[in-house]
Amino acid sequence: MKDKILNNAADLFLSYGFKSVTMDDIANEIGVSKKTIYQHFATKTKLVQAATMYMFTFISEGIDGICALNKNPIDEIFEIKKFTMTHLKDEKSSPQYQLKKYYPKIFESLKNNQFHIMQDCVTNNLKRGVSEGLYRNSIDIEFVSRLYFNTMMSLKDAELFPADDFSMQTLMDSYLEYHIRGISTDKGIAKLNTILLTAEK
Repeated sequence: MKDKILNNAADLFLSYGFKSVTMDDIANEIGVSKKTIYQHFATKTKLVQAATMYMFTFISEGIDGICALNKNPIDEIFEIKKFTMTHLKDEKSSPQYQLKKYYPKIFESLKNNQFHIMQDCVTNNLKRGVSEGLYRNSIDIEFVSRLYFNTMMSLKDAELFPADDFSMQTLMDSYLEYHIRGISTDKGIAKLNTILLTAEK
């Protein structure tokens, strides 16, 4: 039952936001009483905390699985984007914004966990890209990896990029192209152009 609660709560939080979804909403979605949920999670805050870790673990394991395939580094970036966009529902409700505003301690903990996971993943991607001649060997890998993480976080800032003006899909596509063009050799840009042309068809 605990996993069922977490799975459904995470789905609702991503769809409608951490503040917007009530314990009643979650109980109704699962078809149980609120009492049943409170037996596993004493407060909504504890449920939010558990649900964010549940989502984080699921996404992290999925990304690790993609990285383990040792794809072309540029292909890998787009595969990870596709995976996260599918499972994070394009973040239409700006859940990160609500999490930061209403549950700041949980947000900071999640952000720190995300940083360590992404830092390893992006650093590895950059090193392989350089070794395969796709990325310029002059790039500062530590700088680029940190810039990549912080820019990704800023894309989810509803004040900076209002959902009415920018879809998450457009933001992600635009940033990935910007990022890859900024660090790539001619070989890398040719690979990127092939991916973009294929996506247009």
